Amino acid sequence: MDLSEGKTSAEALQVDGVSFGYTRAAKALDAVSFAVPAGGFTALLGPNGAGKSTLMGLITRLFAPETGTIRVCGHDLRTAPRGALAAMGVVFQRPTLDLDLTVEQNLRYAGALYGLSRGTARERSREVLERLDLADRVGSTVRTLSGGMRRRVEIARALLHRPRLLILDEPTVGLDIDSRRDIVEHVHRLCREESLAVLWATHLIDEIRPGDRVVLLHRGRVRAAGGIDAVVDAARASDLAGAYQRLTATLAA
Repeated sequence: MDLSEGKTSAEALQVDGVSFGYTRAAKALDAVSFAVPAGGFTALLGPNGAGKSTLMGLITRLFAPETGTIRVCGHDLRTAPRGALAAMGVVFQRPTLDLDLTVEQNLRYAGALYGLSRGTARERSREVLERLDLADRVGSTVRTLSGGMRRRVEIARALLHRPRLLILDEPTVGLDIDSRRDIVEHVHRLCREESLAVLWATHLIDEIRPGDRVVLLHRGRVRAAGGIDAVVDAARASDLAGAYQRLTATLAA
């Protein structure tokens, strides 16, 4: 049984009152609260410097919040980190694949880190690569792949242990328009077809689709959260682009 199994929660991720500062003088995050529903796509939207990557670092336990709690599929990240981390897959902003290994070798290495047997890792590698339209690239070295394909391999790697929550920190940075669109569509399809919960950090509104939830973060605070219509209404705007412009221009709490 996967470590991510056992606990169930209506919310794949719950962030409650989380604050964090790199220095005492200023907070990178100030009393941040929001939820990612199980099986839903949530965009963490905000300009550069909003605190998105800091929040991702807290969720993935690179460092700990000063105050507040983070729960992943019902597991408290502070008191039950093993269960929380087992329930999530992560794609970091900076690529982390070994360029000189093949796609399959990268995934098998990750499988060993997850504690999967060689047979299970091989079977799941083929499975996730098929879902991401990369089955024909299993023997290719990563160095020969396009930027978009490399990102899909990283997503496949993050899904090996069958997490219920997928975390992606600005996954389309540096990609061309077509590759960026393909990654967005692939992840939305996974969310839709596999009932996978997704938290997708971005500063690009066109990566958000109708039906997605939005958490709009600016200067370390949540300015609005909910469905697109709710965020637009909260900003008294006509569309999401207008809401983004208004809420990120607001400096007051």
